[in-house]
Amino acid sequence: MDKTKKWSYLVRKEVLLKSLTQVIDNSGALVVECINVFGGARTASIGDEIVCVVKKARPITDLGASSSTGGSASSAAAGAMTKLKKGDVARALVVRTRQPVRRLDGTFVAFDDNAVVMLNKQGQPVGNRVLGVIGSECRQKRWAKIASLAPKIV
Repeated sequence: MDKTKKWSYLVRKEVLLKSLTQVIDNSGALVVECINVFGGARTASIGDEIVCVVKKARPITDLGASSSTGGSASSAAAGAMTKLKKGDVARALVVRTRQPVRRLDGTFVAFDDNAVVMLNKQGQPVGNRVLGVIGSECRQKRWAKIASLAPKIV
């Protein structure tokens, strides 16, 4: 058995370069690949900012062609549905990691997957909804806006 088959079942626990992560907002991206970690670190943990490229995005639906009245309003709505497309390079905030993170009270928290929320260049979220739980480290690391959008903070 060669080494590629032997270790192919392993899933990365932390966000490294070339790691694929899920997007948990309504920005239009579904899966992104990390291409840089801000701050000179090799890995990114909860609350860290990364640069990523969109690998998989929601399909673009053209509602303007199917409606006979109000074509400009419906085409604007279609553009608002998918803000990011496949191949776009954007910033993202890591909100969940499989790698356990130690908190100040001595407890450890780990999630089932790696997840990010997409950001624009000014550091504001691209989407207007966060569709899953996030770690409380995001609120502690100056990301109060994203923490307020999340349905639950763990």
